[in-house]
Amino acid sequence: MAAPPLLALTGVTLTLGGKPLLDGVDLAVAPGARLCLVGRNGSGKSTLLKIAAGEIEADAGEVFLQPGASLRYLAQEPDFTGFPSVTAFVEAGLGPLDDPHAARMLLEGLGLTGDENPQNLSGGETRRAALVRALAPQPDVLLLDEPTNHLDLPTILWLEETLAGLRSALVLISHDRRFLQDLTRETVWLDRGRTRHLARGFKDFEAWRDQELEEEERQAHKADRRIVAEEHWLRHGVSGRRKRNVKRLANLQSLRTERRERTGPQGQVRLEASEAQASGALVIEAVNICKAFGERAIVEDFSTRVMRGDRLGVVGANGAGKTTLIKLLTGALAPDDGKIKLGAALEMATLDQSRASLSPQTTLQDALTGGGSEFVEINGERRHIVSYLKDFLFKPEQARTPVAKLSGGERGRLMLARALARPSNLLVLDEPTNDLDLETLDLLQEMLGDYPGTLIVVSHDRDFLDRVATSVVMSEGDGKWQEYAGGYSDMLAQRGAGVEARAKPKEAAAKDKTAPAPREKPQGKARLSFKEQHALTTLPQKMEELRSKKAKLQALLDDPELYARDPAKFARAGELLAQVEAELAQAEEQWLDLEIRREEIEG
Repeated sequence: MAAPPLLALTGVTLTLGGKPLLDGVDLAVAPGARLCLVGRNGSGKSTLLKIAAGEIEADAGEVFLQPGASLRYLAQEPDFTGFPSVTAFVEAGLGPLDDPHAARMLLEGLGLTGDENPQNLSGGETRRAALVRALAPQPDVLLLDEPTNHLDLPTILWLEETLAGLRSALVLISHDRRFLQDLTRETVWLDRGRTRHLARGFKDFEAWRDQELEEEERQAHKADRRIVAEEHWLRHGVSGRRKRNVKRLANLQSLRTERRERTGPQGQVRLEASEAQASGALVIEAVNICKAFGERAIVEDFSTRVMRGDRLGVVGANGAGKTTLIKLLTGALAPDDGKIKLGAALEMATLDQSRASLSPQTTLQDALTGGGSEFVEINGERRHIVSYLKDFLFKPEQARTPVAKLSGGERGRLMLARALARPSNLLVLDEPTNDLDLETLDLLQEMLGDYPGTLIVVSHDRDFLDRVATSVVMSEGDGKWQEYAGGYSDMLAQRGAGVEARAKPKEAAAKDKTAPAPREKPQGKARLSFKEQHALTTLPQKMEELRSKKAKLQALLDDPELYARDPAKFARAGELLAQVEAELAQAEEQWLDLEIRREEIEG
């Protein structure tokens, strides 16, 4: 017999702005549950957690928490008002029997002293302090709303490990697919005000969701066909039977009402980047660049070449210097030593992680147009601001809404709309996945895949990097950066380890006798660079294409009548053949040189 739920929400209803946001929602959390709550931005996920935590009251329905059970809630935007220090904020969340010493150890393990003024914290520090307040009491039920936002990869890995070891029942809202796949065993889908339950983790959710929507579409189609048949009977059936069959007439009216009130799935974001003229083949070349602030080296002796169409991911712990590296590569900051060369005709658009470039009082319209206009131009097409906002799921009346009134997800979509509206052939995205729902992330990944320009992305989202990046630049510490071919998982396989996990609290480390020893760093063995590895992989195909082209041109020139028939064509074919032969010789020489070096390195 299943254990009774620790937390149960039954028939919860909440109406905002005249339309139900939650319409009879049910949610049950059993002891030890590992549950993710998923749904589109604006579907009410955060609101539902606030109702479960007692932060807001529903219009109808019941919220039941087992007597004696403890519950803690991590909000997307924690409120530090009235707390003079981080320690005071954390200790205010402890119960009478909770250990303040354990809370202080958690703070230290996450790189905080506890003496910090909450008003001066960065986004990542704010999130870590809020996590300590939620985790330290080790509650029976833990509600976490976007816990990975603004965290670096070491902290995300630490959080995964910590949550996996807790006895608490978990309810997670997150855009981080890998995080949800690793931690969840149940999925609740909040869609159009109702919940649907899947007794499996997030890894099975998207296939199940698509099946549910397909079945819903089939049922809607059947209902529409039935209405057509009933209307045909009403028009052409025997008159006496039509008048007497009151029940059939009532059923037809009911079917019409259901169709009129039917709510389809929420529309999808349309993502299209405004493209500039193509840049040169070489976008960025960095040669032995160095940058230090005081005694601390941020970038030391780093070299790379970014070609048109490359997708470069940048990962590392907070404070490693990711933003500084991006500024160096894009020419916004001069290196202390080394050389940066930017390619021709570069037009750059950026997405700022902090969203700080927008004043809270700026309206959506002014944010996208710069003020004084109602139109934006996307790829040469002049579009009204309301039409463009609809592509990002904003309502027409929101055009004059101040940024301060937007939710986290809406701000994320606005910043994305703003970045994509600018003509570019180089996109620089700093944590673009923050606050975006999973469907919007899918579309963003598709758009970036089709984007003809070059992409540089800083992200902590491992799944996003796997889907988007063609190479990853990884912080190795002490200003050292290394480039790896492929996405995050490929970097993991080549490096043998991910981003170094944040140090554990001392007591926990002492107890963990079985913890593996830290991986020893490579001893500087020579290796092919990413570009050389990529060339070694792609050159054979290129050589084959050149040989095929050479054979076709040679066959054309072998025609004895070609010169007499078309001297200009003969001359062009001869010039092309000479060019192809030169390219082929160069490619063969480059491949042979790389292959010899690879064999030498591998012994």
